[in-house]
Amino acid sequence: MQTDVRPESMPRINTPALAESFISEQIAAIRSQVGDGKVLLALSGGVDSSVVAALLIKAIGQQLVCVHVNHGLLRKGEPEQVVRVFGEELGANLVYVDAADRFLDKLAGVSDPEEKRKIIGAEFIDVFAEEAAKLEGIRFLAQGTIYPDILESVAGIKAHHNVGGLPERLGFELVEPVKLLYKDEVRVVGTALGLPDSMVYRQPFPGPGLGVRCTGAITRDRLEALRAADAIVREEIEKLPEIPWQYFCVVPDFKTTGIRDGKRTFDWPCIVRAINTVDVVEVTPVHLPYDLIDRLAARIPAEVPGISRVLVDFTPKPPATVEWE
Repeated sequence: MQTDVRPESMPRINTPALAESFISEQIAAIRSQVGDGKVLLALSGGVDSSVVAALLIKAIGQQLVCVHVNHGLLRKGEPEQVVRVFGEELGANLVYVDAADRFLDKLAGVSDPEEKRKIIGAEFIDVFAEEAAKLEGIRFLAQGTIYPDILESVAGIKAHHNVGGLPERLGFELVEPVKLLYKDEVRVVGTALGLPDSMVYRQPFPGPGLGVRCTGAITRDRLEALRAADAIVREEIEKLPEIPWQYFCVVPDFKTTGIRDGKRTFDWPCIVRAINTVDVVEVTPVHLPYDLIDRLAARIPAEVPGISRVLVDFTPKPPATVEWE
């Protein structure tokens, strides 16, 4: 598929048969596009890039090189998990790049959300170009772009680092086999490819990572507070009998008065958001149980230095987007 516009005649992929048909079509398209060339894949460990990895492995095998970049904006324990699952358990041809300081230095003092996204996207491109230069025969860059990324970028709602093409100087040709699919379709395809449920139904995580949840200009201390609070939010919500489609927290760039050990503090708030959706075009908020909210309000200020209060975001999409930036 060479267009960025989903044909009106394209059926919604919601059955194993439709998924198998899509997989066969994409394997043929990938082989036709790539030939005997090598492909570099940006592997975040999320469902989109994981499904693309599975498709490419099925289509071209060892011609695929997966690159996992730790940009310093990942959740607690995530880089280690990606290396374990893909490098050790699935046997992928995996390159791990620790570029945390590089990204955070570029983002220092930048508060505009769109500029942050563009910096992260540009730095990703540079990292991949450098990794490709170390390898022979890399001509293609694969991405887990999906249709909502394209729709939001075209509409000017927000820029996605994987939308808009590549600088001509790089000489890469894009491979984006799921770019016309909605998130629910990607999951059906992932199941048909034999990926484990833990991967297929893993909650989505934005390309800019915690960079769009540490609002405004990112500071390393607030980013670490966000990472720690996010781990608590995930731990508590994952105890529920029904897990929301997505759940996370935001630590904004303003402070509020609080009390710690009987003394006044001036620390950040933590905003918890849980949502359900099918296609990410429309989103409904999840009203978390009061006892869970009570636990979050007790644990986060007590366990995370720099956070003084906990709030809950109940806004649907529209008018709000899923992420705060």
